Amino acid sequence: MKNNSGIEKYLHNAYGHLQTINRHKRLVMHYCFKAGLYRQGLLHDLSKYSPSEFLVGVKYFDGHRSPNTFEREEKGYSGAWLHHKGRNKHHFEYWIDNKPTGDRNMAGVKMPVKYVVEMFCDRIAACRVYLGDKYTDASAYEYYERSHSHYMIHPETDKLLRRLLIILRDYGEDKVFAYIRRRVLK
Repeated sequence: MKNNSGIEKYLHNAYGHLQTINRHKRLVMHYCFKAGLYRQGLLHDLSKYSPSEFLVGVKYFDGHRSPNTFEREEKGYSGAWLHHKGRNKHHFEYWIDNKPTGDRNMAGVKMPVKYVVEMFCDRIAACRVYLGDKYTDASAYEYYERSHSHYMIHPETDKLLRRLLIILRDYGEDKVFAYIRRRVLK
């Protein structure tokens, strides 16, 4: 009798990856709606369902880390991530360009505020999905602080994102989303 373990693993990974994407997308939608960004909440991360991203996610799925991390470790880059960040304006990497000084040096471009807010929502959702019961309101801030030293992000974008993460950490979701609606997206 033929061994179906490869097919079973593929189906397991496909189902698990789809559940992870859907859970993340629902959480981002929830947070975007709390901020008043209804269109962005509905359209968030649709590229994750494209073959370029989804099939990589299935191949490297483990449920605890982004499949892009595994692809990057294996290949030296993540084609799925390159596809994703080039199509989703809520990633600061989308907003990297040559400086206007003419010296061809790269720099982060200031992001429109609505995409900074979506990025904030995305970070909360990703931490909730990957940390599960270990998630706290400080999780997204702590992750940002661990990773941010190598980011090529515009200083004003960094300042706003950091402010939102600190308000979340110190005062919780209700306060940060009230602040976003009253002061950031006014």
